[in-house]
Amino acid sequence: MSYKRSFSLLAVLFWLHTAAFAQDPNFYIFLCFGQSNMEGHARFEPQDTTANNRFKVLEAVDCPNLGRKKGEWYPATPPLARCNTGLTPADYFGRTLLATLPDRIKVGVINVAVGGCKIELFEKGTYQSYVASAPDWMTAALVPYDKNPYGRLVEMAKLAQKDGVIKGILMHQGESNTGDETWPTKVKGVYDNLVKDLNLNPKKVPLLAGEMVSKEQGGKCASMNAIIAKLPQVIPNAHIISSEGCPAVADQLHFSAEGYRKLGRRYGAKMLSLLGYKNIKAE
Repeated sequence: MSYKRSFSLLAVLFWLHTAAFAQDPNFYIFLCFGQSNMEGHARFEPQDTTANNRFKVLEAVDCPNLGRKKGEWYPATPPLARCNTGLTPADYFGRTLLATLPDRIKVGVINVAVGGCKIELFEKGTYQSYVASAPDWMTAALVPYDKNPYGRLVEMAKLAQKDGVIKGILMHQGESNTGDETWPTKVKGVYDNLVKDLNLNPKKVPLLAGEMVSKEQGGKCASMNAIIAKLPQVIPNAHIISSEGCPAVADQLHFSAEGYRKLGRRYGAKMLSLLGYKNIKAE
């Protein structure tokens, strides 16, 4: 075999190898993080469990009870966070996107959330001190993430980037930081680290932050919404998702299943508008 022919064959094989593992620009990836309302507090119902082949979840922990392994894609049916969590805004965020996006587009989510945590848990350089003082009930939730939720989120996001393109970040966190006027700056630190660690363009990767249970729903942490509203002042590409009218449960901290559906649709509608789809309305 001639040198030229051998070189051509190697080039073809290299191209085939590269194409097989190429990033799909039509696979939109979204990172989700926060505390219990992103983790999923409400029990999901039969209407929430219908799978769509275009909507995927990258499992962030091993879940033998679900037949899922960490780092692999599965149909995005709840639970989308850890193995025994509930319905989250991410569930109906994805469904809302698929109802409008062209059929060629797939949506994938990665959900790393820990109930009851402060934003400090996701601070890359100082999370260890927060973990060291965490109560036992929180530690049990941290163990599947090797006690480093931020690190796990980045680890899974890098895997996902081999398959698709990160288009946005969804956050629902703040109950445990209620009254903390420095919260927006702390969130900016987390966002900036994600942008740097994942080589993202902040102008193209918005942060969508959901409000706490609203005052009209009797929300115990509704006062935090005034602080959340300041987030776009420090992160230009941050957008606030209203919780007004999203039903809550009796503890006045968590949304009901219907509240999660409504909030998730609002996250989706906002993301669609940022992707250039106009006149998208959510409930």
